[in-house]
Amino acid sequence: MVVDDDRYNIYLLLAGRGFGKTLAGAYDIVQYCLMNNQVTCGVIAPTYGDLKRVVFSGESGFGNIIHKDLLSSVGYNKSDNEIHFYNGSKIIGFPAIEPDRLRGVQFHRAWCDELASWRYRETFDNLMMALRLGDNPKCIITTTPRPTPIIKDLAKRSDTKLITGSTFENIDNLAESSVQMLKERYEGTRIGRQELYAEILTDVEGAMFNFTNIDANRISNCPDQLERIVVACDPAVTSTENSDETGIVVAGRDKNNHFYILYDASQTSSPDEWIKSCINLYKKYSADRIVAEVNNGGDLIERLLRTQDATIPYTSVRATRGKIIRAEPISALYEQNRVHHVGSNLKELEEQMTQFTANSTMHDDRVDALVWALTSLQLNGKAVFRIS
Repeated sequence: MVVDDDRYNIYLLLAGRGFGKTLAGAYDIVQYCLMNNQVTCGVIAPTYGDLKRVVFSGESGFGNIIHKDLLSSVGYNKSDNEIHFYNGSKIIGFPAIEPDRLRGVQFHRAWCDELASWRYRETFDNLMMALRLGDNPKCIITTTPRPTPIIKDLAKRSDTKLITGSTFENIDNLAESSVQMLKERYEGTRIGRQELYAEILTDVEGAMFNFTNIDANRISNCPDQLERIVVACDPAVTSTENSDETGIVVAGRDKNNHFYILYDASQTSSPDEWIKSCINLYKKYSADRIVAEVNNGGDLIERLLRTQDATIPYTSVRATRGKIIRAEPISALYEQNRVHHVGSNLKELEEQMTQFTANSTMHDDRVDALVWALTSLQLNGKAVFRIS
């Protein structure tokens, strides 16, 4: 439980994946309810699914840490996301995707889970206005950091107590194989610094894309009607441990000429495996065609595709200009606020994007696939590749 200090209104726990953030937040709220009679605490998670699956029913959630003897006769009301204790205290859960649900309520204490993934700043603002019961209301925030405006602002506030922790501080409670995999895959990378060591990263100077713009235009769900959807592939023709990834990105366009990044399935795998992934995504998203760069693979890609499914529309593209020049019109689309990333599961793609500079020496296969996808979707954009 957080030791309350009159100097702070907000306790911001920034920690890596697997640190135990959810358990810390859940224990804090439960102990506060048990130590104080007739108090009301609010719990806010990014979505309804997160609220039920993680906060209330998850391995580290309320359901696994509250003994049934501590509950009142009402107990856990699943339909209303409420928990009632024997002493009259209660916990009420809310999804962050519905800011107006926090109007007209009030709390003694609140817990915000994964604040960096909340879609609307208004939800947090409404919560702050609702945190007004008792002599010393507090807000507890547990999240893996992302460089969103709200996280950066809160970390600088004088009334915020900043607490940090890395994934590896909880190594005794994590599977050895998982720890080894995380170190091998993410040690020394920007995404590792963020997701494992809980650093608030800043944009890279000179990068073609920046996180602030990406996050400002992010949406939770894809529009129902998209005029076109493509699966774009930037293939690697080898599949050894040292091979480049095969970039695979699904993107769509609506009638207003706005663009949506739906999924990133980039992978290090054999040609047979990544072409199957492209086909599966084509069918899953009801795409119009598969677009693939053929500078390296040549006719191999089409032969692989036709062997698996001869009916899928396919366009091969060949790069005739440098990566930066190809990416410039796509960067302009982002600056015009016309590109929307759907959801928050595109972290590795976004990591590549926000490090993509003229002098970059890092792998950029995901960015290449993104550029091919959006270029092929543009209504009036000039092609920067030659269709073979």
